[in-house]
Amino acid sequence: MPTIKTNGIHLHYEERGSGESPDDIPLLLIMGITAPGSVWNVHLADWQHHFRCIIGDNRGVGLSDKPAGPYSTEQMADDYAGLLDAIEVKKVKVVGCSMGSTIAQQLAIRHPHRVESLVLMCPWARCDHYAQALFQHIMNSKARFRPEEFSLYMQLLIFSKSSWDDAEKCAELEMGRRQDATNPFPQPLHGLEGQAAACISHNVLADLKKIHQPSLVIGGREDIFTPVWMAEEVAGGIDGSELFLYDKLGHAFHFENTEDFNPRVRNWLLGKNYPAETLN
Repeated sequence: MPTIKTNGIHLHYEERGSGESPDDIPLLLIMGITAPGSVWNVHLADWQHHFRCIIGDNRGVGLSDKPAGPYSTEQMADDYAGLLDAIEVKKVKVVGCSMGSTIAQQLAIRHPHRVESLVLMCPWARCDHYAQALFQHIMNSKARFRPEEFSLYMQLLIFSKSSWDDAEKCAELEMGRRQDATNPFPQPLHGLEGQAAACISHNVLADLKKIHQPSLVIGGREDIFTPVWMAEEVAGGIDGSELFLYDKLGHAFHFENTEDFNPRVRNWLLGKNYPAETLN
C-alpha cells in the first residue's frame, strides 16, 4: 500500500481496478469514523471490475498518520485533494460513507473541479445536540472499553434489528468482535478523538447549494446513528439530488443488503437505470 505526503501528513492509499476504458473517471472511496479503507473490500469486489478505485486511510486511522487533533472535514477533504494531485488524477467520482460523506461534501464544496459526481451514504450536513452527544459518547467508550466491548457498542449503533435477528449475521458480528480484540493495529484514542471532532464541527448546511454535481443520497430508514432527517436534509440542500432509503435497515445498510447496494451504486455511477423491482 503506497503512501504520499499531503497536507502535512503521510496518507496511505490503495488502487484497485482500471476502469472499463482508459478515459473513465476514477472512483474515490472515503470511509467513516474508526474505519480504515480496507472496510470497502466487500464493495470493491464488484466495483473494481468497472472503475479505477482509489481507497485511502483517513488521517487518524489505518496506516495513515495519526496526529493529535482536533481534525476538521475541511482539512480531511484537503488531504484527498493532495492525494489526487500526487497521483495526477484531475477528477473523480466520490463515494463517501458516514464521516466519509462529510469529507466528500467538503471536497465538492472546496474543490468542485475535482468532483464529477457524489454518492453520500448515511450523511449529515450538521450535528444537532443529540448527534454531538453521541460522538462524545463514542469517545468516552473508546477510552474506557476493551476493544471487543467498543466493537459491540459500534455494532449496536450501526446494525439494524434485522441483522441481530438473523443467526448467521449475528454470528458474523460476534466474529468481528473477536477479531477486534486481537487487532494488531487498533485506532489510537487520539485518532478517534480527532475524527470525532471533525464529525461534530461539520456544518455545511448553508453551503450545500454550492454542490452542483449529480448526487445520490442513500441510507437506511432504521438508522439510529445518523437518522433519516439528516439524509433528507442533505438531499434537500443539494439541487437535483436523488434520495434512496432502505426499509428495515440501519447505518450499515450497505453491509446488510450488499447484493442490492453494490449494483445499485455501480449502475448509478455509470448512468444506468436500476431495475424497479429491486426497490425496497
